[in-house]
Amino acid sequence: MLKRFVIICFCFLLSGCGWNHQEGKLKKVGLLVPDTINDQVWGTKGYKGLLKIQSQFNVDVFYKEDMDSELVVERAVKEFNQKGVNLIFGHGAEFSAYFNKIAKKYPHIQFVSFNGDAKKTNTTSLVFKSYSMGFFSGMVASHMSKSKHVGIIAAYNWQPEIRGFYHGALTEKKHTQVDIDYVGNWDDSNKAVVLAQKMIKNGVDVIYPAGDGFNVPVIEQVKDQGLYVIGYVSDQSDMGKYTVLTSTVQQVDELYEKVADQYNRGVLRAGNLSFDFQDNVITLGKYSPLVDKKFIQKMDSYIEKYKKTGKLPNQK
Repeated sequence: MLKRFVIICFCFLLSGCGWNHQEGKLKKVGLLVPDTINDQVWGTKGYKGLLKIQSQFNVDVFYKEDMDSELVVERAVKEFNQKGVNLIFGHGAEFSAYFNKIAKKYPHIQFVSFNGDAKKTNTTSLVFKSYSMGFFSGMVASHMSKSKHVGIIAAYNWQPEIRGFYHGALTEKKHTQVDIDYVGNWDDSNKAVVLAQKMIKNGVDVIYPAGDGFNVPVIEQVKDQGLYVIGYVSDQSDMGKYTVLTSTVQQVDELYEKVADQYNRGVLRAGNLSFDFQDNVITLGKYSPLVDKKFIQKMDSYIEKYKKTGKLPNQK
């Protein structure tokens, strides 16, 4: 894919540069995406976050796609630096290692990545605490499963939402059978669809495809079979309200804006920062009309209790 370097200024700056700018540390912002901003899931969320920053702070923002190696990331950071960028988002866990290596060369730039390990004084990693979202999605899957047999297809076995889904499913109905399979990366949609087909043949009727690069093809496969899914990262109810029971939504765009504001005010901390339901950046999406209202009310109360106390339904 042709690599792009795009300046996003357009009407915001043309309408009056600095009109809404909140004076502070923030000058210009860059975004590095491992694949594309047009995937309608993870990459698109990052791009929307970049636009939110542009709108809120009226600063120049830039992005680059296909940032899939250390070499291209180093070149992109060098270009961003020449443009005067002082806040760079690496939209994925892989960027943590890249940023740790090059951060010392650019002490005036703050490097932000996701779900990694930030080790330098000018690097920050934003970590979604996804066990809880997996837990609540497991409860929904178990409640709605007619076969008492649900499954999760994940990218890697370290994803906290896997264990959460398992525990949530058994909390809702203790005799639910939970199948777990791994794709081995975020983007192998062919393998994910094969795993989904295998699960369906084994009697699974609700699948949680926990990978932003393959969840859409899996949803389409399950929809064709007349079965159910839990959406991932985005609210995917628009893919079929009688297929998508709910979604585990990570409000990445909102988090981008929060981070930019903290950096602008000089209070953004280095290191690994965790976020959960309490921070209003993780939510459950719209429920399918198939999910009974009494159960939805129960789920809403469980989530509110978790936000207040940090305790899940299986915890005293």
